[in-house]
Amino acid sequence: MPKHALSRLVGKLAAAEMGWLTTKLITLFIKAYQINMSEAKLKKASDFATFNDFFTRELEEGARAIEPSTNTLCYPVDGAISQQGDIVDGKLIQAKGFDYTLTSLLGGDTATAEPFQQGKFSCIYLAPKDYHRIHMPMAATLREMIYVPGELFSVNPLTANNVPNLFSRNERVVTIFDTEHGKLAMVLVGATIVASIETTWAGTITPPAGKDIFRWHYPKEGVDAITFEKGDEMGRFKLGSTVVSAFAPNMIEFAPEAGPETVTRLGEHYATLTNATNANHNE
Repeated sequence: MPKHALSRLVGKLAAAEMGWLTTKLITLFIKAYQINMSEAKLKKASDFATFNDFFTRELEEGARAIEPSTNTLCYPVDGAISQQGDIVDGKLIQAKGFDYTLTSLLGGDTATAEPFQQGKFSCIYLAPKDYHRIHMPMAATLREMIYVPGELFSVNPLTANNVPNLFSRNERVVTIFDTEHGKLAMVLVGATIVASIETTWAGTITPPAGKDIFRWHYPKEGVDAITFEKGDEMGRFKLGSTVVSAFAPNMIEFAPEAGPETVTRLGEHYATLTNATNANHNE
């Protein structure tokens, strides 16, 4: 199946203003996936000019509470945990019998991956019904963004269990942050029918798709530094996919009750900082 061509075609249709047809499609989607529109800022199908507007809908104020403690991280998205745990020998677990390398996930550069070796990772899958804006799990400063070309395999529990190296083969946008407690990476993974990946500072990163890796670097401080507080929006998917996060070693411990298939809600307790006094890991 021509996954890129199909995804881009769907993207064009999702961005089109088709009047009553758009409203009908949104209505059918809401019914099929039992989407809770009471928590959305705009609540009726007819409020949205395009399917993309609906899919990246904003939540009404107060719909998600951001866990306030400075010693914790909050979930960055609504979704479900696919896998999470330790990065062992440079590898992350994809599913039973499958793993993939941290270096390949982050674009192939060993220097980019080095700060996360022996750290922890978390992979959260967003279903079509979920809220599709991505927020920061903790306060951070953006240092690098990497566009990595790749396939557009469907991303869901079935493919995670059957497609080797799924997350490091698909097109993705890698973001690297400094925090007071160590490095943080958030990888926005594309998939079949994912029409677009966007960030709040650069807009649409893909499409168009490319064949080369591109890197953008950002200042650590000063007026041009791009900083975020815990819970700030950092990006969005137009149609669903997955966020893979990586953390520096000895930086966090995940909530003990959370694991594969745990439902996540933006703002709720994600992890606890274990090195609150061990700052300045941001070279």
